Amino acid sequence: MNALTVVRAGALTTVQDLGRPGHAHLGVPRSGALDQPAHRLANALVGNPAECATLETTLNGCAVRTGPAVTVAVTGAPCAVRADGRPVAWGAAVRLPAGAVLDVGAAGAGVRSYVAFAGGVAVPPVLGSRSRDLLSGLGPEPLADGARLPLGAPCGPSAGADAVPWPGPPARELVLPVVAGPRDDWFAPEALRTLAGRGFSVSAASNRIALRTEGPALARSRAGELPSEGMVLGAVQVPPDGHPVVFLADHPTTGGYPVIGVVPEPALAAAAQALPGTVVRFVPVRA
Repeated sequence: MNALTVVRAGALTTVQDLGRPGHAHLGVPRSGALDQPAHRLANALVGNPAECATLETTLNGCAVRTGPAVTVAVTGAPCAVRADGRPVAWGAAVRLPAGAVLDVGAAGAGVRSYVAFAGGVAVPPVLGSRSRDLLSGLGPEPLADGARLPLGAPCGPSAGADAVPWPGPPARELVLPVVAGPRDDWFAPEALRTLAGRGFSVSAASNRIALRTEGPALARSRAGELPSEGMVLGAVQVPPDGHPVVFLADHPTTGGYPVIGVVPEPALAAAAQALPGTVVRFVPVRA
């Protein structure tokens, strides 16, 4: 069987694809790659369709040993990539010989890198997806040293660019457009002005479930809490401490804290790569 063996699992490396939409009524979030453009690009570079599963690393990368020869590509957060100790290209398709150790290094900018293999990571799907959902626990376990991951049959030649440009240093500011509502009327008038200010930064408590912020508390105009209601990807929920929380791919499907606004999905890839301490600026936009 064509498979990978995990040599170094890293801080948190998970299998991710495009997720499992359509199951919110069962309490199951979409999950899937947090930086979907990076996931799609990695697959395109090795000739996979976008729905093939990749590895999503967090901060310090991972290392795997190949079985047979395989084509790989690393995108997302820029990092040093080595094959059997020799530097190879980031952001390009690379052919690895049988038994080679691919080492994806620590992120030099951003948080999450994506590693695609021709044929995709072929762990058994759950509810139509191979993604690991940290909230519900669905999908394959996060990588552990010594684990084996099957690969699918290669799908064809690269359908994308031969290589992609290095994105440069990390952004000093994360700009998130936000559409007000549905519960913005639960907040004092000055809360929306505070939200649109420059006082927020990314909290180290952020994860695949949510980007959490530090900064001024948003003042409420109503006491108490709502009955639980549906939550969507990108919802900006405000818990009792008043600090906005932006829901990401593994977010809960219901919640009782008011949602002051929603960040449109295309803007969330940048949130997936925002390091703790990055300044966050919410920019009000119309739906």
